[in-house]
Amino acid sequence: MEKLIITAAICGAEVTKEQNPAVPYTVEEIVREAKSAYDAGAAIVHVHVREDDGTPTQSKARFKECIDAIYKVCPDVILIPSTGGAVGMTAEERLQPTELFPEMATLDCGTCNFGDDVFENTMPMMRDFGKRMLENHIKPEYECFEMGHLDTILTMARKGLVPGEPMQFNFVLGVPGCTPATVQNLCWLVNAIPAGSTWTATGIGRHAFTLAAPAIAMGGNVRVGFEDNLYLERGVLAKSNGELVAKVVRIAKELGREIADPEEARRILSLPARKK
Repeated sequence: MEKLIITAAICGAEVTKEQNPAVPYTVEEIVREAKSAYDAGAAIVHVHVREDDGTPTQSKARFKECIDAIYKVCPDVILIPSTGGAVGMTAEERLQPTELFPEMATLDCGTCNFGDDVFENTMPMMRDFGKRMLENHIKPEYECFEMGHLDTILTMARKGLVPGEPMQFNFVLGVPGCTPATVQNLCWLVNAIPAGSTWTATGIGRHAFTLAAPAIAMGGNVRVGFEDNLYLERGVLAKSNGELVAKVVRIAKELGREIADPEEARRILSLPARKK
C-alpha cells in the first residue's frame, strides 16, 4: 500500500472567524495555517484566498501573493488552488488562479445543491475549465460531490475534453444536499474509477474523521481542514489546521499507514519533481 497523502484545505470560501477564530483571512494568517498543516504532515495544501475582511476572492494577484508566501516557508509543498471559488462567482472569475500555471488545481464535476445554495458547474463551464487546464498543463483534482459527477467527468476524459489518465479524484461526501458520507458510497465511487487513478476522501463536518479512517484502510488519501470541518472532536474547536492534520496522522499510524512527504506525493500523483 502506498504512503498516505494528506491534504489540508485551510480556509475555504464560506467558514468565518465567528465560527472559529483560527480561520485565516489575511496573507499572514493563510501562511500560518499552511505551515501548521505542512509541519503536522500535510503534503498538499488546498488554497482558497480571502480579502483581509474575510470576503472570498479569486483574484489572480491575491492568489499569487499567498502562493509565493507559502512557498517561502514550505518550499516543496504541493499547492492546489481552487477554481471553485464561492457560490455565485462567474467561470472567468473562478479560473483566474489557472493563469499562474500551478502544477494542480481543482475541477468541480457538476452542479449540485450546497446547503441552501446551488453550486453551478454546467457542462459548458466544465468544458471551459478542462480546456484551460489542458492548455496550461495543469493536473486537475476532480471534485465529485455526487455519484453522477464521476460518470460525467469520466465521459469527458474519454472525449479528450479534460486531462485524462492518470486521474486524481477527491470524493467530497456529506455536504448537505449531496451524497451522504457513508463507507458504502465511498466504496461505490472508488470501485468506479479507472485503474491507476488516485483518490482522496473528504468528509464534511462531523464526518471528517469517520470517513478518513476507512479511506486510510482502503489505501486512499485524506483531506481535512477548516474548509470542511472546524472541530477536533465534538464540541472542541480546532486551534489550527495542523491539529486536524495531526489527528489524521495518529489514525494512520494506528492503522499502519506511513505518511507521504511532498516528494513522495508527487511520485504517487504522477507529478514532475518540483524545480528548485
